[in-house]
Amino acid sequence: MKIMKCDCSNGLDAHCEDAILSAAEEIAAGNLIVYPTETVYGIGADIFNQVAVKNLFLAKKRPFDMALSVAVSDKKMMESVAVLNENADKLIKAFLPGPLTIIIEKQPDVPDLVTSSSQKVGVRIPDHPIAQGIIKRAGPIVATSANLHSHPDATEINAAIDDLGSVVNTYVDAGKSPLGTPSTIVWLMKGQVEIVRQGAITIQQIEEVLKC
Repeated sequence: MKIMKCDCSNGLDAHCEDAILSAAEEIAAGNLIVYPTETVYGIGADIFNQVAVKNLFLAKKRPFDMALSVAVSDKKMMESVAVLNENADKLIKAFLPGPLTIIIEKQPDVPDLVTSSSQKVGVRIPDHPIAQGIIKRAGPIVATSANLHSHPDATEINAAIDDLGSVVNTYVDAGKSPLGTPSTIVWLMKGQVEIVRQGAITIQQIEEVLKC
């Protein structure tokens, strides 16, 4: 188990770049990482490595019928995972990168294990330089909170370590999560809009954008 500390409050220094590279290499090797986002700490794996994804479910003690969200670095990478529509485009333009997860039709090559055999996928673009750096190098990764299932979300690295321990190869510690609140989750499918979970972005903000 490796813990890499970095302070990215004034931009990415050499320590941060080393942490990003190390975390991306762990992802490529099929291992699990814990990484910072603007909301809470996440546990990540390559979404296309089904052994790694299975290990992530087991590490969190998360039921396999509970789908995992996916983190991407930009809209182009999002389009490789999800089939976007007009409402998604509006929300992406208004809120991403940021604390919003959009549930929408998945691309066919996204493994059923990630989505619990659903034809939709939750996807977001984290607004954090460490998360962005890892994803740009590693490609789409799992975006779910770094805690045991049903435990409180980890807003500091020690909480994640206490829950997950040595099953995670690399922990990237960037201090306390800036927001400390999970992302808002919005479901978009066939013209319908549903707020699955309100987090840092309010229902009113989302409704205002979608009226435009």
